Amino acid sequence: MNLSLLIPLLNEEESLPELYTWILKVMQDNNYSYEILFLDDGSTDTSWSLISQFASENPNVKGIRFMRNFGKSQALHAGFAKAKGEVIITMDADLQDSPEEIPGLYEMIVNQNYDLVSGWKKKRYDSVVAKNLPSKLFNWAARKTSGVQLNDFNCGLKAYKNIVVKNVEVSGEMHRYIPVLAKNAGFNKIGEKIVQHQARKYGQTKFGMERFVNGFLDLITIWFLSRFGKRPMHLFGAMGSLMFVIGFLLAGYIGVLKLYHLYNHMRYSLVTDNPWFYIALTTMVLGTQLFLAGFLGEIILRTKSNEKRYKIATKLNL
Repeated sequence: MNLSLLIPLLNEEESLPELYTWILKVMQDNNYSYEILFLDDGSTDTSWSLISQFASENPNVKGIRFMRNFGKSQALHAGFAKAKGEVIITMDADLQDSPEEIPGLYEMIVNQNYDLVSGWKKKRYDSVVAKNLPSKLFNWAARKTSGVQLNDFNCGLKAYKNIVVKNVEVSGEMHRYIPVLAKNAGFNKIGEKIVQHQARKYGQTKFGMERFVNGFLDLITIWFLSRFGKRPMHLFGAMGSLMFVIGFLLAGYIGVLKLYHLYNHMRYSLVTDNPWFYIALTTMVLGTQLFLAGFLGEIILRTKSNEKRYKIATKLNL
């Protein structure tokens, strides 16, 4: 099979018929052997009924429906596990991603041997204040933190080799960081293609301040995981040991100072009257806690389960 097209969606009943017809035209024009996986992230409208209709008419159409809204990353995770195509392409269902971009992305994977190609919506039709400016800030921070030089991490239109999606773990809100996850997994040939961005035709954007904040929190998470995810003791243990040693030296200094006063029959105050006593005590306690955090992290890594983070209600043609 040449191509697996993954489409996560939430309440997109208005756009689905037009999107499906458009995709079919592109598939037929390019003579692709394909599958279309609609990933319904708990829609409450008639989206699933439409997908069921598509699947009954076309065996290449498959569907996964979550029991409730678990998030785009979880939808992609489920789709990646089922995708069978040589090339996997993801796109949003709101018609802001053009299916006409599929052949160009496919060719970059097959002919130019990229592991991953990310779309870049260089010219956008979103609100400048609500989405464009936050997106620019977000992409700048992601480039600086991850070292992956992409202009648009948040573009849903991406293409992957099959081996890439089978070796990345997508959770939380980390779908926008899949290029970083791929790089951390050893897939270094990551490209970018300028793609057409279309104004939203139906419905309302699901982007909000909560997703913007969560995106930055996930950026911090992925920075930590990429460097210390497999060895938390190297970070917390080192920080904890350093703080404990500093506290111990301060406590030793206070003790030596008191002995000096006693030996020379000098007046001295109680140890607890010295503010450095509390600084030393706090530093040693924090150091011990950080060390234990690293130790517990190592234990959790070796005993963690692989329980899925979503519940599927229905599947079609899978």
